[in-house]
Amino acid sequence: MDTAKDITVVSGEKPFNYSRPLLSYYLGGRIAEEKLPFVGTDFYEKHGVDLILGKRAVDLNVSKKQVFLDDSTSLSYDRCLLSVGGVPVVPPIEGLEDTVEGVFGFLTVKEAKGLVDYIDRNEIKEAVVLGGGLIGLKVVEGLIERGLKPTVIEIADRILANTFDKDASALLEERLAQEGCTVIKEDTIQGIDTRQGRLTTILLRNGNKLLPSSLLIMAVGVRPNLELVKGTPVKADRGILVDRFMRTSVEDVYAAGDCAQGIDVLHKTQEVIAIWPVAARQGRVAGLNMCGIPREYAGFFAMNSVQICDIPTISFGVTDPPEERGYEVLRSLNKDTGSYKKIVLKDGRVVGVILIRSIERAGVYGMLIREGIGVEGFKDQLLRDDFGLLVLPKQFRKHLVGEVGLEV
Repeated sequence: MDTAKDITVVSGEKPFNYSRPLLSYYLGGRIAEEKLPFVGTDFYEKHGVDLILGKRAVDLNVSKKQVFLDDSTSLSYDRCLLSVGGVPVVPPIEGLEDTVEGVFGFLTVKEAKGLVDYIDRNEIKEAVVLGGGLIGLKVVEGLIERGLKPTVIEIADRILANTFDKDASALLEERLAQEGCTVIKEDTIQGIDTRQGRLTTILLRNGNKLLPSSLLIMAVGVRPNLELVKGTPVKADRGILVDRFMRTSVEDVYAAGDCAQGIDVLHKTQEVIAIWPVAARQGRVAGLNMCGIPREYAGFFAMNSVQICDIPTISFGVTDPPEERGYEVLRSLNKDTGSYKKIVLKDGRVVGVILIRSIERAGVYGMLIREGIGVEGFKDQLLRDDFGLLVLPKQFRKHLVGEVGLEV
């Protein structure tokens, strides 16, 4: 870090930093609140970073190089990084208001602490989670560990629909059922009823089915936060558009993380890939370039690594391709062990992977996607339990075998 220059960090939240992926473990009681931060406050003091917490940036004037906060103060900048993340997606639900007691999001420490307090204070035994994606299922895991019986409502035909196929989702659904979790698919919430301002009943869209419940967690997903760039020359599409140096369309303004639309190396397009590894890589590249040290972001591809109810899973790239577009799919399902492997090929190269339980060679598969290595010569070995770098042609092994995190 360059400590010779002034660095100011502004956050609308009061906690100075924390790992959002750990919130579900806090919910489940695995870790205490003090274990959520990445680093201590002395990190910022040591590096001369000025922290402004609990104040939100509400306006950006790129011509005057100023950021305005919600307390009417302003900050001048030489270079500005927008790492404003995502905002929750909240579908229209009849009767849903901010003042309804018993309805929670799960994106911040404040929401997680409020949820834990509500469960303990009201001795909640059951809960409804809207959304069967990554956030929703990690909430479900935390609720199960806390002794609750959750019900998941998912509008798609399976949980984790964006990253898994039906076979992979079915394995997790079976495991969730063993823990007392109910999964309702191809449905969503139409409305809610309350009594004295507190949630009492949830009305589903299909068949007007009623679910008695005093706790609802909204976990539909997030979208890039574009509020700060609205009305400015900073160009945005689904996210804030950035180049390989994480620069936006405006000089000295950079963006990184869940709000940024960067390079997807698999599809050769610009996409928002809202995962922690991408945010970390983009943030580092942006920081170096802002300090005058040229670095390029090499791009990334969609991936998820998540453990649900002690089942480790990893998915990369294109995991559920359309059959008519020239993809080839290799599968291996062991119902006795509950392990599943799926390799998706196109033009002789790996473009997608799903691994359930057997994740030991995930790094090798990820490398095959990233490097675009042709696999026709060893395609029949891709699903073997002992598949690894030693199977690859010698010209690739020499410079790849030392890569951190790869299983030989």
